[in-house]
Amino acid sequence: MADKPNFVLVPDPEPEQDVATPRRAGVPMLQRLRAVAGWAGMLVTPRLPAGVADAAPQRPRLVFGFDATASREPAWAAARQVTDALVRALPGALDVALAVHGGSRLHTFTDFTANPAALRDIAASIRCMSGRTQMLPILSRAIAAPGVRVVTYIGDVFEESPGHGRKLADAMGQRGIKLFVLHDVADWNARRDAELFLDLARRTGGCVLPFDANAPERLRELLAAVAVYAVGGEALLEKQRQTLPGAALLLRHLGRDPGA
Repeated sequence: MADKPNFVLVPDPEPEQDVATPRRAGVPMLQRLRAVAGWAGMLVTPRLPAGVADAAPQRPRLVFGFDATASREPAWAAARQVTDALVRALPGALDVALAVHGGSRLHTFTDFTANPAALRDIAASIRCMSGRTQMLPILSRAIAAPGVRVVTYIGDVFEESPGHGRKLADAMGQRGIKLFVLHDVADWNARRDAELFLDLARRTGGCVLPFDANAPERLRELLAAVAVYAVGGEALLEKQRQTLPGAALLLRHLGRDPGA
């Protein structure tokens, strides 16, 4: 069998402007319309990222997205050590793809795998690069990949089009794909985007969860709970409440914990 690359590079999509965003001087109207039409086409008939099969997957899928811009090194150092928690929670029951942006582009979208060692090795090879956030291409590619049930994203700020973000979140909700944002507010500047992250997550039926780079074991427990949710939803999460430390926290943030 020929060797298969464990990750692929993905092209950068054209940015979308909000209606309220001032027009750039000197940009022809036809060029602006083509850019908007390109994004609209991706929403209606999204293109599969390279390396993702067209056939229906055998197991549920989860996309683990991460903001790996320059300021994120401490957070990424903590997260890449616990990526295996996503597939170890229910061995052989969930496939996970790692999606990472840095340098103002989504540079990594791996194949889906249930191998914790492969996921950990890929994560270990990624380094942070300065640039603007690119969360929305991750959401777009998650919509395109068949079988995805959950997108988990770790980040601090949002520097893209809010309008396009809402469109993608609504499209995820229509497809039953939940968005869980682990919001890192260690930098006070990140708090300005808390409401936007919450809005995007709620549109999908997901939620915003706390992120603490200084508590890797707590992060591992929370990611394990998200993995359980991706496989069996709230019912399976409720069944594992007593044995899974992160289950109660996730249920509470989903508004499904009457005792909270």
